[in-house]
Amino acid sequence: MLHRFLLVLTLGALSASAGDTRLYENKLTPIKDPKPILADHPEFVEPMRETARFEAPILINDEGADLDVRAWRFSYNARGVIEVPNRLKAASTAVIVVHPWGIDDGSGWKSPEPAGVAFQCTPEKNRIVLKHAATVIDPFLKGLRGKVGVIAYSLPGKWDPIRGAMYRSRTSDTTNSGRLEGAKRLEQILGSFLYTGDPIASVIPVSSDTPTIGYFAGFPGLDAGPKHDPKGFWELSIPVMRPIEVAPSDYAVYDGEGYEPLRDFLKIKGIKHVLLAGYNTDMCIISTTAGYKNLSKDFDVLLVGDATIATFPAQPTPRFATNAAVAFASLNLFITQVSWIKPIAAKEGSGAK
Repeated sequence: MLHRFLLVLTLGALSASAGDTRLYENKLTPIKDPKPILADHPEFVEPMRETARFEAPILINDEGADLDVRAWRFSYNARGVIEVPNRLKAASTAVIVVHPWGIDDGSGWKSPEPAGVAFQCTPEKNRIVLKHAATVIDPFLKGLRGKVGVIAYSLPGKWDPIRGAMYRSRTSDTTNSGRLEGAKRLEQILGSFLYTGDPIASVIPVSSDTPTIGYFAGFPGLDAGPKHDPKGFWELSIPVMRPIEVAPSDYAVYDGEGYEPLRDFLKIKGIKHVLLAGYNTDMCIISTTAGYKNLSKDFDVLLVGDATIATFPAQPTPRFATNAAVAFASLNLFITQVSWIKPIAAKEGSGAK
């Protein structure tokens, strides 16, 4: 009794200093005969087959909610997957696609030959990602466009006049003629670049005593420097990949501008929740400007597990690498999937705080 009284006093103090606070009932109910999670696109993401699964009460419950988003996370302490229903207000939700780079997609920017690396690091792997974007991400965006508050793409570098003409940003708008002219100009620049670098080393100096040290120094597994990716390659304006049809109402945000401007832009737009998608689950989605390490400090972040792909060295498929990356993310992040994001019928859309 005394313990509960002290808990109420503590929460009361938190409420006074940090705004509204509520007691969340962390009740875990075992789920009988659970089906695999992330099973809709097994060619891109290996399904999650954990059988220790629990249902928890609703967590996000917006006033006027119109979007049902079921999500899950893994807890070692609970010894299983915890599934949580959520009710979001779409207008308070952003969809951000991290690093949908337009490479090897016919836009003109392409992997340098014979040994250049970018994005998924080989043309063959890049084509798999392009197929994923066409199959999963573009339909996902089309289903939510006009409903959610913001759809945005994070791109490397800073705003430049060409991409500024092509894509709406937090500081500038676009016109029909400007978008066409910008795309034409970008295609000319990307198409005229010489995508030729040096081949891999044919001779590598190594020590007779410890040859592996010199071997990997002279022949690393990933070298995206000017030896293989010619000078100027990384200074080119990187567009959004062609399988994603960018709408005039969508936004581009740029890594080089930092997280604070993105945070402030989303706050001004009234965003409270972020559905995060894109590339790569094990790298850019974690720690770039629009990565969840930043966004989760200020917003509810839900990673759309099947709308993302991880890097997959030594594998012909991203299935298993993406499965592992999503599983690790689920320790401190909620995971959802495209088929779990559904509209709520108007008569049901009155969430309570």
